[in-house]
Amino acid sequence: MKNNRLLYSLLALVVVLIVGFAVAKKQGWVGKPVGTEVLVENAGPANITEKVSASGKVQPETEVKISPDVSGEIIALYVQEGDSVKKGQLLLRIRPDNYQAQVNLQSAQVGTQRANVGQADARLQQLMATAKQTEFTYRRNASLYKQKVISQSDYEASQAAYNASQEEINSARQSIRAAQSTVTAASASLEEARKNLNKTTIYAPVSGTVSKLNVKKGERVVGTTQMAGTEIMRIANLNNMEVRVSVNENEVTNVNLGDSAEVEVDAYASRNEKFRGIVTNIANTAKDALTAEAVTEFEVRIRLLPESYRHLVRVVKGQTIVPFRPGMTASVDVITERKPHVLSVPLFAVTTRSDSAVATAGGPGGGGPPGMGRAGGTATLVGPKTSTDKPAIQEVVFVVKDGRAVLTPVKTGITDSKNIEILGGVTAGTPVVTGPFRAVAKELKDGGRVVIKDAKTLSKEALAEPKP
Repeated sequence: MKNNRLLYSLLALVVVLIVGFAVAKKQGWVGKPVGTEVLVENAGPANITEKVSASGKVQPETEVKISPDVSGEIIALYVQEGDSVKKGQLLLRIRPDNYQAQVNLQSAQVGTQRANVGQADARLQQLMATAKQTEFTYRRNASLYKQKVISQSDYEASQAAYNASQEEINSARQSIRAAQSTVTAASASLEEARKNLNKTTIYAPVSGTVSKLNVKKGERVVGTTQMAGTEIMRIANLNNMEVRVSVNENEVTNVNLGDSAEVEVDAYASRNEKFRGIVTNIANTAKDALTAEAVTEFEVRIRLLPESYRHLVRVVKGQTIVPFRPGMTASVDVITERKPHVLSVPLFAVTTRSDSAVATAGGPGGGGPPGMGRAGGTATLVGPKTSTDKPAIQEVVFVVKDGRAVLTPVKTGITDSKNIEILGGVTAGTPVVTGPFRAVAKELKDGGRVVIKDAKTLSKEALAEPKP
């Protein structure tokens, strides 16, 4: 009986120990590795392609907006959206009745004013004939007056008649000039009326495709002579397409004219189609911000190279159909720089720490190199530091040495989506901490113990997001 009780007691104790150990292990009280769990990779050579990514819309390089110069009702529309047109082809007609009436009215005005000029000229001829007779009488009387044949009053009367005839001639000539000016003005009005009448017929200014049609037959349109005018259609050259993207001000300085680009158009994403392009224009002025908090962006234009989409071009009923349509959404990677076989580390291995943390890294008596804030060396912050100075930061990596993380400042170069170029601070083959993000960004300290893991053996705690 006593043996049974002892056996039961031992079994109960074993169960309690097992449960307690399981709970303690779950809570991390036992079995927890001594140090921060980390992933490690060696610095080594890699091919790095730096890119600036942006999204935008596909648009034709050349697109002409067509608006009428005169207002009125569209009485004939000869094209539809998507039609190909040639330069000089008739597109539409606007009702010409009012403009024809203006031509008739101005033509009548010109006729009337020309008749007035004729009448003024006839009067001038008449006055000149009369003046000639008056001049003859005046000169004869002047001679007779000198001979004392006629009285002074007769002489003065003939002189006054002569002077009056000359003034009438001058007045008649001014009337002719005024009438001629009126004819000129009326002729100009007639010419303007004829131009307006001609503008009721609209022709294609360039060859291309009707990319947008905003009106229908019977609609009224407003001419540009009165206000902004109605945009009736757009004609675009779809053989030359470009992508217009908005690039952040922090990245636009890396983009240069002539840079190559990789373009993905959403309409062809399911086919895994990628197209090539080249940067042709970089805006000098930022785009207008809609709000004060909006990011400052610049428009960059990338020409799509025809040879990259030639296999998608179709010919239907003699008409060439290009694969892109204005307004399609596209994503662009502008390749700003390529560097083959350069020393690099994974992108997430590089983090930042304050100058003060770098300067005191390692502490006295260690084996770090002088001037790098390592133990065994000295480090001094350049320049006086006041209470109002913001703490400066440096790019660093954590090198693994003898089971500890060694904070090491580095100088970096270009990056891609995976790697970052190392210009100084570590050498090829140096083991650096690459993750998890929580450890690299927040937890690791210079000299702290680390436990090297792989992606499969990392604990859930190590993978947790850092607390803000």
